[in-house]
Amino acid sequence: MTHPRTAPLSVLLLALLTLLALSPTTPATAAPGPTAALSQSEGGKGGEITVSGSGWKPGALLMLLVCGQSAPGRGVIGGTNSCANTDGRAATVDAKGTFSQKLPVAEPPRPCPCVVHVAGVTGQQDVVDVAFTVAGHPTAPLPEATGSGRLVPLTSARLEGSSGVLVWFGAPARREVVVTLGNLGQTTVKDPVFEVGSSHGVFSPQYDERQWRGTIAPGRKALVRLPVELTAGAHGDYQVSVRYGGKVLVEQPWGVGRPWGVVLFWLLLAVVVPAALFRIGMAIVDKVRPEAARAPARRRARRPQRARRAPVSEPEPEPVPTAALPWFTPDAAPSTPSAPSAPPENSPTRKELS
Repeated sequence: MTHPRTAPLSVLLLALLTLLALSPTTPATAAPGPTAALSQSEGGKGGEITVSGSGWKPGALLMLLVCGQSAPGRGVIGGTNSCANTDGRAATVDAKGTFSQKLPVAEPPRPCPCVVHVAGVTGQQDVVDVAFTVAGHPTAPLPEATGSGRLVPLTSARLEGSSGVLVWFGAPARREVVVTLGNLGQTTVKDPVFEVGSSHGVFSPQYDERQWRGTIAPGRKALVRLPVELTAGAHGDYQVSVRYGGKVLVEQPWGVGRPWGVVLFWLLLAVVVPAALFRIGMAIVDKVRPEAARAPARRRARRPQRARRAPVSEPEPEPVPTAALPWFTPDAAPSTPSAPSAPPENSPTRKELS
């Protein structure tokens, strides 16, 4: 028999146990991944929306873009070529893993359905796509998926190929990404379309579509070769990425040398052009200056030619006949015979005297 004072206490304990038994148990949930939200789901060109998010890595740099031909489950099908890159904005995640940034509404180069593409640029490159409608922008259905299998890399990727002589003069460098992929899904993957991109420094990769011709059955593997090309004159450290179904499969570093041929060309141009201009200027100055100023230069130019000529021997002077002086007798006259002098015109001849 219970004491009258203990009856209310036992009733209270019984009620608490009943509530605990009837309350639903909530299982522990994993930490949520990165998320993004928009201030409005539709907007026209020239407007502005606010993009906010949480669960991102603190200090990460994010790129916000309006992209066409995209869907949250399919990703950006055409890569960043389907996005309005010139109207994109960058955002920095704060210490709490959140961000908020205004983004202008722009028309992407591809038709809608459109998304606001939020992608990490540095560090952990998470990607979140949020559906968005650009008012007045044309729409088109998304292309059908070429396969729903699950492709995973079985070996590390490598770059094959070599650079030609033209790359030394600034031509685009080309390589092939070679990787062995396996199909872990339940369906066959036929002619899959991959996205191959290259990044330099802290910038995100610029992806281009590359279709691989072949079939990978479930549980099978295949060697996949995908071409990759850089822009003209590119040099430095690059990162080549291969993405399929919105997920990055492999990444491979690529060190590209400096095009020294271009540097040599500009050095030669810096020497040849001033020399040619100097010669042309001197020729013009020589043409326009007066004749009196050019005469000394001509004499100086001719003087070495006179010095090189052979010396000309002068003829010896003929002896000048000397007449006999009147105070010399014929016996005392000089031994040098003198030429007979011609008689004067008015003097009588010998015949006349006789």
